[in-house]
Amino acid sequence: MPESHQDIRTMLENRPATNPASGRRNWLGLKTLYLREVRRFSKVYIQTVLAPVITTLIFLTIFALAIGRLRGDINGVPFVQFLAPGLIMMAILQNAFANATSSLMGAKMQGNIVDTLMPPLTSHELVLAYASGGATRGLAVGVAVTIAMSFFTSVAPSNIFLILFHAIAASYMMAMLGVIGGIWADKNEQMAVITGFVVTPLSFLSGTFYSIERLPEFLQTLALFNPFFYAIDGLRAGFIGQSDSPVIQGVVVMCGVNIVLWIWCHRLFATGYKLKA
Repeated sequence: MPESHQDIRTMLENRPATNPASGRRNWLGLKTLYLREVRRFSKVYIQTVLAPVITTLIFLTIFALAIGRLRGDINGVPFVQFLAPGLIMMAILQNAFANATSSLMGAKMQGNIVDTLMPPLTSHELVLAYASGGATRGLAVGVAVTIAMSFFTSVAPSNIFLILFHAIAASYMMAMLGVIGGIWADKNEQMAVITGFVVTPLSFLSGTFYSIERLPEFLQTLALFNPFFYAIDGLRAGFIGQSDSPVIQGVVVMCGVNIVLWIWCHRLFATGYKLKA
């Protein structure tokens, strides 16, 4: 038998055995795809991690110098200290979303998405790998921004469990939203629509720079339907011990949104929507 045929036969015999119905998962494939997603952004860390840190610090500086002294305290908390958790969460949300969208969009536009779909990976494993890769970048940026901000304002945690939960839940939420956007969009213009008309407005209208208690009653009610608000409000509660909504309500909403997004992502991969010719 030719050597090339022997190599192929050996590869087939040694490929990971997967049988989801009996609980056998392709952990090697899942790990490989996840590490590929992490290496994608870690190799260009200046662009994917350091750049968002600089951008967030510029936001903090502008608001601290231009508004901070005029705004005064918010519910007894200095404005800059109130603002910091919102900026941290905004950086987490944007970067978790960007990692998933850029990966899938790049694979589709270059025509190598088939390399991801051919291995014996289930739809759940694909969702977990892509979402975990995006969440890892979001969390990495969040940690970097928090460390950088600690030199300019107090970011001492009040409840570490709330911080961890909302940071992780928000990262996965945006990564899965990025997976959905990356699968749906066929070109950069369509992705710009999602970013410009969904992600950015929901980020800025979620209480990042203000307390919703100062909004008219109608806008307060409207804010409660924005999942980004609960992500920012929960993280802020973890840092300063104050929130605009009940903490348990935010936890339930974040869990519910993530479950819905997971089912949606799984369905897209399972049906091959815009992925299989």
